[in-house]
Amino acid sequence: MASTIPDLLRQLRSGHHASSPRLTWYGPGGERIELSGRVLDNWVAKTSNFLAEELEAERGTLVRVDLPAHWKAAIVALAAWQVGAVVVDGADAGTAEITFVGPDHASHTDVTDASGACVAVALGALEMAYPGELPSGAYDYAALVRQFADSFEPFDPPAADDAALATSGSLLTHAELLGRFATPASADSRVLVTAGSGLMDSMAQLLGAWAAGGSAVLLHESVEDTRALRDAEKVSAEDGTAH
Repeated sequence: MASTIPDLLRQLRSGHHASSPRLTWYGPGGERIELSGRVLDNWVAKTSNFLAEELEAERGTLVRVDLPAHWKAAIVALAAWQVGAVVVDGADAGTAEITFVGPDHASHTDVTDASGACVAVALGALEMAYPGELPSGAYDYAALVRQFADSFEPFDPPAADDAALATSGSLLTHAELLGRFATPASADSRVLVTAGSGLMDSMAQLLGAWAAGGSAVLLHESVEDTRALRDAEKVSAEDGTAH
């Protein structure tokens, strides 16, 4: 079983996982995105290279992901963990050295006035650049990330006992991220995850599905959970509750 996110990503890009769907996203306006293990890993690699090369992220760097539950937010969180960064959430978010924000958050003064780097993320599948005016001094994720390599080997990979997730009153290591934080899933199951519970709950369910050799369908909160959708996507498990 994988003990760190780099281990998990190696699993996702190998064997049958590489070509089969690992993450399917349903967004507003009929948007549907399907990522195989290889494509998912490529996106994470590009984002990891962006973090390491452009923003000098490394083991211990504090990264805030101020994004809704979304396939791009999952990519960013995985990339942060792959470079060894610590994802900070809740009360600890103000300590971040790098903050990712979406269109609904990018004007927040607590983000734009904070020290450290700000990365603005366009959430539309076809958006090649951030919509509208970038926050002052922010990096445009959509415009920049595609220029980075689609493979990544960390120079200083995170260890199982390195810090991975800091939330209010709690600090989890990489081993605990997959062994304690991740929501347990049945082997090879296809898990339905609803985005309304927030990014961290969604990440717990996604990690649990992937760690069990399965896949996930992530629904935007505006997308109705129907029997027809479940049948079409061959969903075999309900969404769970994160630890």
